[in-house]
Amino acid sequence: MNFLAPAAFAFAAAIPVVILFYLLKRKRVVRLVSSTLLWQKFLAESQASAPFQRLRNNWLLILQIILLVLAVLALSRPYFAGKTAEGRLLVAILDASASMQSIDETPTRFDKARAEALALVSSLKESDQMVVVQAGANTIVKQSATSEKAALRRTIESTAPTDSPTRLAEALKLAETLINNRTHAEIHLFSDGAVPDLAELETKNLPVVYHRIGQRGNNLGVVAMDVRGNPENPSQRAVFTSVANLSTNEQQTEIQLRFNGQLLEVRSLNLPPRETSPLVFLAAQNDKGVFSVHLTKQDDLLADNSASVVSLLPAPVKILLVSRGNRFLEKALRTAPLVELTTAADLTDEGKGYDIVVLDDITPTVWPAVNTMAIHTANTNWFNGWSNLENPAIVDWKANHPLLRFITLDTVGVLETLAVELPRWAVPVVESPQTPLIVTGDIGRQRIVWIGFDVLQSTWPLRVSFPMFMANAVDWLNPASINAGLLSIKTGDPFRYALTEPPANPQLIGPDGKANPLPAEPDAKELVVGDTSKQGVYRLRNGTNEVTFCVNLMNSAESDTAPKTELQFGKYAAVQATTMRQANLEIWRWIAAAALAMLMFEWWFYHRRTA
Repeated sequence: MNFLAPAAFAFAAAIPVVILFYLLKRKRVVRLVSSTLLWQKFLAESQASAPFQRLRNNWLLILQIILLVLAVLALSRPYFAGKTAEGRLLVAILDASASMQSIDETPTRFDKARAEALALVSSLKESDQMVVVQAGANTIVKQSATSEKAALRRTIESTAPTDSPTRLAEALKLAETLINNRTHAEIHLFSDGAVPDLAELETKNLPVVYHRIGQRGNNLGVVAMDVRGNPENPSQRAVFTSVANLSTNEQQTEIQLRFNGQLLEVRSLNLPPRETSPLVFLAAQNDKGVFSVHLTKQDDLLADNSASVVSLLPAPVKILLVSRGNRFLEKALRTAPLVELTTAADLTDEGKGYDIVVLDDITPTVWPAVNTMAIHTANTNWFNGWSNLENPAIVDWKANHPLLRFITLDTVGVLETLAVELPRWAVPVVESPQTPLIVTGDIGRQRIVWIGFDVLQSTWPLRVSFPMFMANAVDWLNPASINAGLLSIKTGDPFRYALTEPPANPQLIGPDGKANPLPAEPDAKELVVGDTSKQGVYRLRNGTNEVTFCVNLMNSAESDTAPKTELQFGKYAAVQATTMRQANLEIWRWIAAAALAMLMFEWWFYHRRTA
């Protein structure tokens, strides 16, 4: 047993004072009576003339001493801290992600996590040390190892939740380095378990104590949003969004569509439990602006009830097709929206004046410097070397990549392809067992799509997926689409803005409307905004120029606010949530209750004896 206020034992000095009162001779008052016959017993008790009398057996004295002892114990605040090793290092990880703002705890989950972390601080012994880590989109060491409880309490109380997802693996990896080679070390995680897969930590055998925070999962969330041109009506924009019901009950809500703050449309939704509903809005757009959607349902988490996206006015895409003549490819490119296609037999000027250059089975005199689609041709700066491979089988493709949206390649056959070793800049999107067939990537500021085979030596032009792929490729390579995509980022990710002129008192205006100066070097080539922890619409001013960008959560793992009873570390490892590890178990309340009961009993006993 330990005591939080041992100085309270000084009140034990009151016990001898009570005993002293019982030792003192009672002062008698002289009265004249006619006879002492009825007062013999009283005279016998008053014979002693000394100032003190012998302490007699008195139950009231015993009860009062017990009452004082209980009162002193209650004031000293005794507690049980359990058996712990000396000289421990504790790493306290506070999950500061969006889901920790859920209001199923009072007032929020993060406040509950902070309170439990403060209780853990109170349990530290003098030889123990603690590190405080905040885990969100970025892992931050808020307090290095120290045994000073006041500093730890100030640090924990200063932490705050964000609207960003949790990258818990980074925090746990950092904690692993902090406890390395420490015999007595523990990692205390205060979280609701709304985290992505932690399979990379399966073999680490980390000493994690998982403090589960949260009571229920009652939440709807916007998990996707995008805006594109309406292929049936170029004057309209199509706003795609998805709303997920992550609760176990059917939910009803309304979803509002706004453009630059003006309400355009309201729809009612009935969402089955654990289901996601896609929606498409069509809206006219005469100027660039921001489309936003908002759910009116009041659920546990508000951070995912809104999403916004910047929508620029569509502009023609200038494409140069360098080919010996490929009608299939030319027709497929012309079907893409707003395409201005030019054909040529060779390229001699790096593609200046064009948005995209398409090389079809030809090696140009000058390689393009703009975004490029290269078909059955390769640059020595892209690949170290290549060879020919006959009859490659398509065994895998990344259906979630923008190039392969709504596309399947099951029935596509290829006669011959260039076999290459995948370079660092490239990501394979279509693969055979021996070589990647289609790769994408960025080299500097140039975006590239490389197709290793001649499309005319395949069955692909005869499939509906061919013109769909070309339309996706034009959209992915289009600089205007790329720039528009850069204007929508996830919470916690940095926003980068390339400068065409030196910075001139740059300012960042956040969702709260407050303008804050943005530090920048005089010769900076870009501005970097790192403080994107809150979702909403931001504006970046640089002199007379202003750019608007949107920050959204749109993360299914964070919107699924049901607290997890265990954390999965891969397929075979898991950490169960614990409620058995308490920082302190104070018992002063029970002692005070016993003292009150003793006081009532003493009052009853005194009146019973004197009645």
